[in-house]
Amino acid sequence: MNDAQLQQLSRHIGEQLKMRKATITAAESCTGGWIAKVFTDISGSSAWFERSFVTYSNEAKQQMVGVQASTLAQFGAVSEQTVREMAAGAAKEAVAEYAIAVSGIAGPDGGTPDKPVGTVWFGFAGPEGRVVAQCQRFDGDRDEVRRQSVAWALQTLHDEFLTN
Repeated sequence: MNDAQLQQLSRHIGEQLKMRKATITAAESCTGGWIAKVFTDISGSSAWFERSFVTYSNEAKQQMVGVQASTLAQFGAVSEQTVREMAAGAAKEAVAEYAIAVSGIAGPDGGTPDKPVGTVWFGFAGPEGRVVAQCQRFDGDRDEVRRQSVAWALQTLHDEFLTN
């Protein structure tokens, strides 16, 4: 997905959120604030996007969005359990109805046999405490893995949470 397509999707997400009188936040690790950038590329996005969290280190995940140290120790930063806690914690901290969390291994190093480069976990929090998590594996270099992660997160948010 190119920049224009990401902006178009972001604009549509914003329209859906405004119709719902709702806001969104993000807790990003491997995407390093790219989701926040795509949201703030849209003029007027302050109506539905107020803040996000770049939680690259384990300490940031704990301090900023309330991920438990025991979760990180037992499952690691790139795990279903961690992104669930990231999404729920970000929504709580930002007082937002929706949240996206992303934690993955963008490469070129850092992969393991169980979690190879390109493994990315996504967490989504929605109204009424709904939290879901999904894992994807992307191919490509670091930039390509990160771009695909942003696109996948936004498309999934739109399709799973914001379509009537």
